[in-house]
Amino acid sequence: MPAFKVIRMATSTLGIFLAAIFAINTIRLASSAPVQPYSERKLEQACPNYRQYASSQHPPFSQGPLQLPFQRPAVPCRTFTSLAVEKVIEDMKDKIVDLDIARMFENAFPNTLDTTVSWHIDEQGNSLRRTKQRRHQYPLNAYGNWDGPQSFIVTGDITAEWLRDSTNQLQAYQALAPYDQALSTLILGAINTQAEYVIQSPYCNAFQPPPPSGLSVSDNGPQDIVLPTFDVNVVFECKYELDSLAHFLKLGNEYYKHSKSAAFLTKRWYTALHSLVEVLKHQSMGAFNATTGEVLPNEYHFRRPTTSGTETLSLSGLGNPLRGNVGLIRSAFRPSDDATILPYFIPANAMMAVELRRTADILQEAGTGEHAAELIELAQGIESGIQEHGIVRHKIYGNVYAFETDGYGSHIMMDDANLPSLLSLPLLGFVDATDEVYHNTRRMILEREGNPYYLAGSAFSGIGGPHIGLKHAWPMSRLVQAMTSDDDHEIMESINVVANSSILGLIHESVNVQHAHDYTRSWFAWANSVFAQTILDIAARKPYLLFGEGSQPYHVSKSAP
Repeated sequence: MPAFKVIRMATSTLGIFLAAIFAINTIRLASSAPVQPYSERKLEQACPNYRQYASSQHPPFSQGPLQLPFQRPAVPCRTFTSLAVEKVIEDMKDKIVDLDIARMFENAFPNTLDTTVSWHIDEQGNSLRRTKQRRHQYPLNAYGNWDGPQSFIVTGDITAEWLRDSTNQLQAYQALAPYDQALSTLILGAINTQAEYVIQSPYCNAFQPPPPSGLSVSDNGPQDIVLPTFDVNVVFECKYELDSLAHFLKLGNEYYKHSKSAAFLTKRWYTALHSLVEVLKHQSMGAFNATTGEVLPNEYHFRRPTTSGTETLSLSGLGNPLRGNVGLIRSAFRPSDDATILPYFIPANAMMAVELRRTADILQEAGTGEHAAELIELAQGIESGIQEHGIVRHKIYGNVYAFETDGYGSHIMMDDANLPSLLSLPLLGFVDATDEVYHNTRRMILEREGNPYYLAGSAFSGIGGPHIGLKHAWPMSRLVQAMTSDDDHEIMESINVVANSSILGLIHESVNVQHAHDYTRSWFAWANSVFAQTILDIAARKPYLLFGEGSQPYHVSKSAP
């Protein structure tokens, strides 16, 4: 994903003007639906581009030592509003002792709803987002596609939907879906939209607005040469990332977990599942015929004219060779959108194994056991492959998980900030945080001596990655560190270092470890969602760290209106 570097600047005259427009945030809404009265339409048309708005500070400022700005758009400018979400925000503002942390939660938790719901229709096909309509390429329900609720969730400052990002952006709201019908419909629509994308281009990671939305497509710039071919009106970028498909499954699995609704199990969803399984089967094959030694064709190729080695695949777009039939699934790219070096990317395989099993459980409950058996078999193969090929004996740290392998015995030993990562394995549900191999791995990847992308400086520290470079670590990694820790000091140190680097009151993609004012992306909805998830996790596990001694655990589901 392209990175937009922004250097903090003093609030400009334009910023003051925009702040005045946005000062109407005291308006209270009477419903969760994002429909706005006609009288507000002129104000809506005056809404500034949020990418521009988020890059400067706006009053009122928090009363803590950091004096963080209020970065939510005005009510008529918000792309979706949920009373259940607003209730959680008010609860947390009342409870969190640190006023700067409270302000960051107030900005970050609703950020996806406030700014990234670019298109949403309900079950009747009623549009709940005003868009500049154009002629549809085909009717909404032609051939059974785009049926039911639909939701197009952009990543933030890029007008495209990443399967991975959108699933994570909505994650913090899943527990509230049973208590807010509009929010539930939004998430159901996101599942349906992702299903359409997976059906059309299961190897692709990022997508254009759905044709029925009437939204204009974006130009991604690079002239990529990709097989299988894709429609540029549907696909924004086609990097095959195994975790993207795992995130498609996770979005539905989390919806079912919290709502107990199987409404997403439509014919289109089953078609998407079939496409996903076919990809897994194809990408478990090796580079060579085991008997003859002949090179086997791979149906996915990716070449991009670039001077950056992480943006394309070696060997004319095929990628480095791997040994087949070891249970693991190839991933051409990482969740950072950087190319893998060795194609068996362990964190994505771990996530896929977990989500396949979760999906199988749902299908068994729904009475479609024949599909479930195939998913369980795939999950078992992946788990065995990780145990056999993904665990390495390190001379310092003992048995640890490798980041990547090829099935031949070669391994890449590192971790990257993007999810899924080795650090996030307990959050994925693959291992318990007390697991010995994970414990050793965690120690390795959180030290400069063990992880080449663990970066530490005078202003910030954390895991980075090749996507931005060797000067910038990602706040997301510190948040995952907090959620996978049981140590009070480590948890609060991680949260505080993120807060101290969030000078705009939102979570950046990355921060220069020597100069916190040098960061990438002022508007990155995924990172904001991870911050909200972290605060809610600590509020439930260790409430005294946020609310003070003697406080009770706070659970989102119990706070719903």
